Amino acid sequence: MRRHSIVLCGLLMVGAVAACAPTRDVRGYVPSATLIAQITPGTDTKESILQILGSPSSTATFDTDSWYYIGRTTERVAFFDEVVLEQTVVAVDFTPLGIVSGVRAYTLDDAQDVVPVEGKTPTLGRELGLLQQLLGNIGRFNPPAQ
Repeated sequence: MRRHSIVLCGLLMVGAVAACAPTRDVRGYVPSATLIAQITPGTDTKESILQILGSPSSTATFDTDSWYYIGRTTERVAFFDEVVLEQTVVAVDFTPLGIVSGVRAYTLDDAQDVVPVEGKTPTLGRELGLLQQLLGNIGRFNPPAQ
């Protein structure tokens, strides 16, 4: 009986250690340096970039004159927040005629944290208490007249 409990304890410990193993996740697509080197500003067009790099991960918000190829590698251990290990963004800029004007590359060192504002937007109207919310509609709805 003692031997079975020792084996069971050992299996539980192995399972617990395996559950805490870090997991890596690779998202997005970043073209290789050799593909990026094939791009010639002033010569290549949007069509040729589609042939060389493929579809972009994202485009500029207010115009379509910038294409972004975004890739990120993260790691998570057990239930902790994931940690970004590597991040790369390649931006291809175009002129209004669709010709490449430049290629930029950004890494995790170029990233900036964005801190959201935790404020509350004021609204007009009354602040109702819990009982007012629960009992406020009593008598408001009448059955339709026959």
